[in-house]
Amino acid sequence: MLQPKEEFGITANAACSTNGGPDHTSMLFSIFINSHSNAKSVVLDKKTDLIWKCNETNNIAKCGFNNDPVVFDKYEGRAEVFRQNYSLLLKNVQHSDSGDYTAFMVSYEDQKVTCFKSLYACYSSDAVSPVDLTVDSVSGSSDSCSLIVTCSTVDSQISSIFTCDAQNCSLVEKGSFKAQTYSSNLTVNLQQDLIVCNHSNQVSWEQTKKDIKRYCKEKPVLFSIGLIIMVLAVISVYLILKYKKKK
Repeated sequence: MLQPKEEFGITANAACSTNGGPDHTSMLFSIFINSHSNAKSVVLDKKTDLIWKCNETNNIAKCGFNNDPVVFDKYEGRAEVFRQNYSLLLKNVQHSDSGDYTAFMVSYEDQKVTCFKSLYACYSSDAVSPVDLTVDSVSGSSDSCSLIVTCSTVDSQISSIFTCDAQNCSLVEKGSFKAQTYSSNLTVNLQQDLIVCNHSNQVSWEQTKKDIKRYCKEKPVLFSIGLIIMVLAVISVYLILKYKKKK
């Protein structure tokens, strides 16, 4: 049985791998005992159990001495524990799986618990959410028009403010990030006369567009001097002929 007071500690490693999209994203957590320069696998006895948890509240699986690991209902079909070394494999990872993964060594003799967390947490990538693009203000003339726009996800979890003119768009202010972790990018750029709000990650992308010409009105086309002279000449001839007829 492992005793918490022993000099060596218990640590855990986590490795994330993505193979072919969100349905194939997996996390592998392996545990071992560090004793000076040697690393040994965890060994249970008949009075010690090991329990895998996520964020210390969600029970994933339980391992007992000489028994096959038991996966709890919430993770059944997605989690697998290897009896040889009690490593945990979590399949088809979603955002709700993000967090700290902990293994508890529970001794029924003294009820002491030894817990150890993964060295780093893994965060999965789902398909990104759609986005909205709103024009907050318009300033300047048609020759030097400038827009302040907000690009945000439809659920308003992520948003950023940009300024756009006829040449490009640049970030003014990063807005709110209400969730703990995001693995996606929110950008705004100018494609010809279109302002494009883009939300993307390694799995998918969403975008929406607005025509800058709708907000930066072009000046009316001025008549050329030659055309004005021609019109005046026609009017003058008409008036002269009309005057002669009266005589």
